[in-house]
Amino acid sequence: MVRTVLAALALSLAGALPGAAEPTAARLFGAKTAGSAQPPQPIGSYAKGCAAGLVPLPETGPTWQAMRLSRNRNWGHPVTIAYLQDLSREAVRIGWRGLYIGDISQPRGGPMTSGHTSHQIGLDADIWMLPPARLNLTRRERETLSSISVRTEDQRGVNANWTAGHHALLRAAASDLRVDRIFVAAAVKIEMCRTARSADTPWLQKIRPMHGHNYHFHVRLKCPRGARHCQTQTPTVAELSGGGNGCDETLTWWVTDYLDPPKPVPQVPRQPRPRHPRDYGMSDLPAECAAVLASD
Repeated sequence: MVRTVLAALALSLAGALPGAAEPTAARLFGAKTAGSAQPPQPIGSYAKGCAAGLVPLPETGPTWQAMRLSRNRNWGHPVTIAYLQDLSREAVRIGWRGLYIGDISQPRGGPMTSGHTSHQIGLDADIWMLPPARLNLTRRERETLSSISVRTEDQRGVNANWTAGHHALLRAAASDLRVDRIFVAAAVKIEMCRTARSADTPWLQKIRPMHGHNYHFHVRLKCPRGARHCQTQTPTVAELSGGGNGCDETLTWWVTDYLDPPKPVPQVPRQPRPRHPRDYGMSDLPAECAAVLASD
């Protein structure tokens, strides 16, 4: 008993000593099981921030189901939750039963111990490419069911899983004025560009190629009006696309820079690997995040 008490005292003193290891922000935010008792507020940037007053997407609704409930990542800004519910109803109008919705954010946002570098301020959400067969999955089924890939193995095109319904859903998702950009596999963007018209530019430019997005698409919303601590992403999609639909630049980037990368220039010093958000401490995040973490 005495040994246990002394050991606990030693750990406590070590935490108070200068130079003691700072708990990672991912561990601190990952330990929170509910949102903070504060007005909704995204704080910082999508990949370095936190969020006050997040609310959960109900686990099941008439036109959606939240997946992987064990992660407790179905929390978002109220604007995000409303957007996802609206999009799920649109999915029904295009012929799907609704949507399977993956990770949004942790209850108070912040870095995660596994997975995403973003999803930190309650304005990102992953939507499965798998059209729901039914919307009464059990909690166990939501842990074991997998989505489908819509990209070929060589990454150069879409496969037989890609349908007109996927195209229509992505068009609806990107046409919403709340959306900043949507990340998809490059093959998906290229396929959508293949049938693009000039009138599609306002929404198609928001569809951005990103590796690792063949099983889901990732919606990122704009900072809501009045969110003074939210950092708008720069450059804007219009700047990235040069005011067009982004099709030419996507094809060039994917084929010449990603699938067939240029040979490295000799004698260029190797750049240090950037820190991953899971390594951030609280001092790396906006100062307001301390209050989010402490709020009851």
